[in-house]
Amino acid sequence: MCGFSSRTIEALKTTGVEFAYVNVLQDIEIRAGLPAFADWPTFPQLFVNGELVGGCDIVMELYQTGELQNVVDAAVAAKATQ
Repeated sequence: MCGFSSRTIEALKTTGVEFAYVNVLQDIEIRAGLPAFADWPTFPQLFVNGELVGGCDIVMELYQTGELQNVVDAAVAAKATQ
């Protein structure tokens, strides 16, 4: 429904790693509370291993430089060692 979210998801799909998402349009409490929790005012918000990476612009920059794959791979490796 949101072009920014769609672009973020497409970038994440290229990493080949399974991910989860929350549709903030369906949950008013999350939509209202997440910006304050994350100290990030807009959606989408990408979290990796509980850490805020950023919104669409940052995700797209990471994707274009190849760094998004590194971020995701590091998260997968960290989870595997837990």
